[in-house]
Amino acid sequence: MKKLYGQRAYVQSAGVKNDMEIDGFSVAVCQELEVEISRHRSRSFEEMQEWGDDLSQFDLIIALSPASQRMAQELTRFHHLEVEYWPIMDPTGLADTRDAKLALYRQTRDQIRSRMLDRFGPPLEDAAAAKV
Repeated sequence: MKKLYGQRAYVQSAGVKNDMEIDGFSVAVCQELEVEISRHRSRSFEEMQEWGDDLSQFDLIIALSPASQRMAQELTRFHHLEVEYWPIMDPTGLADTRDAKLALYRQTRDQIRSRMLDRFGPPLEDAAAAKV
């Protein structure tokens, strides 16, 4: 998101559960687009709230799995907050060889990028300079 749109919006990544370590295949395919995620750590919705993030201060939650959509809808039922579900393929465990796994992860990465472009429009010209 920051690669395409800079810091014009506050973005936080969360999920149904905390997987702690970022998947190495995700790191590899994002590096191909010069997006550094190796230091990224996932947090659960509960951890976000424990660490002081108030979900009511967000405008939009994008859920990438049915489980995260259900959790987001449950947690936000008393807030004026939009929840969108983007049915994105989960590539984990779907291939046997490294090359086949990378191909699936690239497909997933490209699905997410395409959905962002459809939802938020073309990248900002100054986003690359503003990325963190």
